[in-house]
Amino acid sequence: MPRRKAVTLQTIADELGLTIHTVSKALRGLPGMAESTRKLVIDRARALGYRTKEQEAGIAAERIPWAQTRPRRFAMLIGDSAFHRLQMEGVRLRLNELGHSLAPLLVPYELAGERELEEWLARNELFFADGLFLTAALPEWMEAALLRLELPKVLLNYPPDLAEVDSVIWDVEYAVQRAVQELQRHGHRRILYVGDIASLRGFRLRWEAFLRSARQPALQETPTSPEAHVTTSTADRAVWMEQIRQRLSEGGYTAVLSTIPDRAEWVGVAADFLGLARPRDLSLIAMENEANPHIAHVSRPLLLVREAGERAAELMLRRLANPLLPYEHVRLRGGFHAGSTLGPPRSDAD
Repeated sequence: MPRRKAVTLQTIADELGLTIHTVSKALRGLPGMAESTRKLVIDRARALGYRTKEQEAGIAAERIPWAQTRPRRFAMLIGDSAFHRLQMEGVRLRLNELGHSLAPLLVPYELAGERELEEWLARNELFFADGLFLTAALPEWMEAALLRLELPKVLLNYPPDLAEVDSVIWDVEYAVQRAVQELQRHGHRRILYVGDIASLRGFRLRWEAFLRSARQPALQETPTSPEAHVTTSTADRAVWMEQIRQRLSEGGYTAVLSTIPDRAEWVGVAADFLGLARPRDLSLIAMENEANPHIAHVSRPLLLVREAGERAAELMLRRLANPLLPYEHVRLRGGFHAGSTLGPPRSDAD
């Protein structure tokens, strides 16, 4: 990676075929350009190791140590899914930029208890890591045991009550509320909630956020009983999709909020079975961790999973350099992708 002084705005502009003015605007976050161009500039600047004075000042203000300090080696427990890889990409990218390394390890779901977990940690030399990143979707007993370890930790999840740990999360509560707001703004009054509400902490928080939104006077037609929605696990897909078909055919719903990633495609299949076109007959908003090529057109709140990984890396380095600072919980709020599955409810005259 080139040293900071070897790279200038002109270097980036020449490589991308842009003007210095455009590059400068992109890096300073100024309006007046396509977001694709801005992302292109930012990604290239990061790859070249270029930082603006404002970025340097921001890192200093956050008390994040520079790479001139001793390189650190961190570990991260991840699952075998695109969701976990997104988190890991963000952590690794930010650590590499600041001169440190990351060793990912698959979560040992097969372990039966804390003694086996401790043996597994020892075999993988995690006690010698400079810090540990804990991802969302860890079994709760395992997460609790790992949070008791003495080494520095950052949790990429909503923290348990009373947990003394730095944490960062893409704000799913805000995303649910934003989705409901968009449906309400388009005239929907009866919304079907689709998603497991029990198995994970984040799933429970989604449902609670939906209930808070549904209690608005404008949404009084939306039921707040779990039995009126599709809130069970997807372990038996056939049973789960039959529940969706029943609710859509009998419940008078004009919109669906699908809150579990990679499930909106199934909702679409159930709607197609009933002949419900989107958005003419049924609006659909999905909570996806990233753009899904199978349903690229779906309307969705933006979940900042990769960005949460980057922020987690900064929190870890900040904690190492300043161990007496108070713990922080950071929530990242994204925007909303309009897509093409959101519209007004169909009137009787249509």
